[in-house]
Amino acid sequence: MDNLAIATPEIFMLVATCVVLVVSLFINENNRTIIYWSSQATLLVTLLLAFSQIGDEAMTAFEGAYGLDAMSTVLKSWILIVSIGGFLYSRDYINERKIARGEYYVLGLFGITGMMIMVSAINMLTLYLGLELLALSLYAMVALYRDNSDASEAAMKYFVLGALASGMLLYGMSMIYGATGSLGLSSIHDILAGKTDQSVGARFGLTFVIVGIAFKLGAVPFHMWVPDVYDGAPTCVTLFIGTAPKIAAFAMIIRLLVDGLETLSVDWQRMLAILAALSMVVGNLLAIAQTNLKRMLAYSTISHVGFLLLGIIAANPEGYSASMFYAITYAFTTLAAFGVLLALSRGGYEAVHLSDLAGLAKRNMLLASVMMIAMISLAGVPPMVGFYAKLVVLKAAVGADFLWLAIVGVAMSVVGAFYYLRIIKLMFFDEPIVPVSAAASPDVSAGLAINGAAVVLLGVFPGLIMTACVAAFS
Repeated sequence: MDNLAIATPEIFMLVATCVVLVVSLFINENNRTIIYWSSQATLLVTLLLAFSQIGDEAMTAFEGAYGLDAMSTVLKSWILIVSIGGFLYSRDYINERKIARGEYYVLGLFGITGMMIMVSAINMLTLYLGLELLALSLYAMVALYRDNSDASEAAMKYFVLGALASGMLLYGMSMIYGATGSLGLSSIHDILAGKTDQSVGARFGLTFVIVGIAFKLGAVPFHMWVPDVYDGAPTCVTLFIGTAPKIAAFAMIIRLLVDGLETLSVDWQRMLAILAALSMVVGNLLAIAQTNLKRMLAYSTISHVGFLLLGIIAANPEGYSASMFYAITYAFTTLAAFGVLLALSRGGYEAVHLSDLAGLAKRNMLLASVMMIAMISLAGVPPMVGFYAKLVVLKAAVGADFLWLAIVGVAMSVVGAFYYLRIIKLMFFDEPIVPVSAAASPDVSAGLAINGAAVVLLGVFPGLIMTACVAAFS
């Protein structure tokens, strides 16, 4: 139980979240902004604690179940940064609707705690606990908008399919434990590397682990929940689901497949290659036919999961760092896109259709510019950060002799550019259809401006993040 200080950010986050939960019970409706500022303060202090650990030596605690390393400090910091932006963009949306404000922030904080646990877990049991803390929080957040039948339906679908995915993942973990006799990921790695007779049971468990991971990521053919949940959930919850959890999911893949099962890389490379190809093809082709913005971004997410897996498939440090860069920058870019949708959803009006963006440049140039930057980045067009992110994962795939997969990725990037550029055309060249004002509060406007500028800046100077990603796997 030594070195408990490495869990200081998580311990503070958990204690502060419980305090926010108790305080929210005694706050009347007129003073609910206190909960928002308390939640933001919690995230900010936790971020400072996470920053203080950058550069520390790798160490473990809790009897080897929890670890601190270069990857965990960087990913936790970005999870917190993205979450701060998500809470900022969601505030006005929540205030204008009959959504339980206290519960949204408390559940969000618990979910973020789960993500941080997933990032630092070096034991299968600890990893699963962090995943379930995140998942249970997300199920409840989707259902928070009780007056909306679509949200209730989405929550039910998410819960049922999420439970199935958790069962698959847990069953795979149990098979690996049965084959190796250990829950520690480093011990599993050493046992499988030294004794080939254990690999049959571990391979059987690996199959179920891959299925569980694919469900959680939303990779094809386990993607059926993504469009319905993105569309049915309140937009503030869709933003939360589509951003920071993707960083935590990347950490889960690295912990399970690299730290624990790297000896079986030949097996999981093939499985992930099929998932990546299907996700890129299906996600991009189905996104073209969507007229609903949230469903379009859902299928876009599915396609980006395929690109994220390209670096993992390379099974080398270069590929892992490329995927880490992709996960971080994708979450940051998607945050800007959903932030614009939240800013447009004013006075009970929901901006969920492509036509809602028509003529946006004539109504609010800042929102149109930020959305344009986000779409160009997601399409992978220079000089936005999305171009470099796709470049490095494609390079990693080619370097690992997966040329066919890189060709599929390039082809699908061209296909995906169509529906991203269509949004830009609507905003800047079409006449406004919806006579709704597009005014955002000053702090939200400032946040979106910083977010958009960062997407451009990181595209011009990708080394600002890539250096840390490379160091995490050096």
